[in-house]
Amino acid sequence: MPWPVTTRELAPGDATSLDLSRFDLVRIRNTSHPLFEEAYSRLWQEFGPKDEMEQREVLEQRFQLGPRFHYEIALVRTDGEFMAVRDHTAAMTRDNLGVIVHLSHNLVAPAARRTGLAGWMRALPIAAAYECIYGNSAPLLLFTPITLLGEMEYARPDDPAGTIRLKAYERAGFRKIDPQVIHFFQPDFRPPEIIDATGGARPLPFQLIVRRVRREQEDTISGAEVRQLVESLYDIYRPQFRASDLAHPSLSLDPYPADDAVISLLPPTQC
Repeated sequence: MPWPVTTRELAPGDATSLDLSRFDLVRIRNTSHPLFEEAYSRLWQEFGPKDEMEQREVLEQRFQLGPRFHYEIALVRTDGEFMAVRDHTAAMTRDNLGVIVHLSHNLVAPAARRTGLAGWMRALPIAAAYECIYGNSAPLLLFTPITLLGEMEYARPDDPAGTIRLKAYERAGFRKIDPQVIHFFQPDFRPPEIIDATGGARPLPFQLIVRRVRREQEDTISGAEVRQLVESLYDIYRPQFRASDLAHPSLSLDPYPADDAVISLLPPTQC
């Protein structure tokens, strides 16, 4: 399959020459795809033990979220050998005036690291955004704002790999929404029976990083835009969670700043 992104979609820090013709890209849109199991198993082996990967039935549901959403898994191979895999969900905002792409998981094989492939994998979700825009007949089309949104753990001295990831995203044009102002929590991904056995849901604190495509140099974001980002993210998550678990106070947007608030966008590595 031809790559649906070009150097135009690469972030300034990811601009690199790379012969993409040697990388075979497959975009998986349902669990019956012949390569779904290979792609899913790669993600599960890496993220499942950390309780960071959804079960198959959750992904089957996500593939069918409806016209406002576009979920896919992208698998990259060379001569049948695994090179990289990622998944992401594009979602039109509730007012249909922007598109947000939630970056779920991204895994690049050791053999493909430092080749430039990782930068292309970071840009690939923009193609999903384009499809979401055209599929929803959004006004202004190519002028529709696109934001790539990721949830990142807070940096820890005992997690050098996490620091490396933050540095990579920083070079790729991502900024961190000031976590001193926006206290974002991810819903509790544990199985319901474990949640119930341990006294209820325990949402986890995460930092939000964003790449506002073609607005990478802006260093502030409004309260209204932040609320729109988090609303869209929770809309993606909502079908897989019980209403009682999503009702946890940590997941409420009520404490978020007013729409006209101006919030700093910081380097992801800034403490």
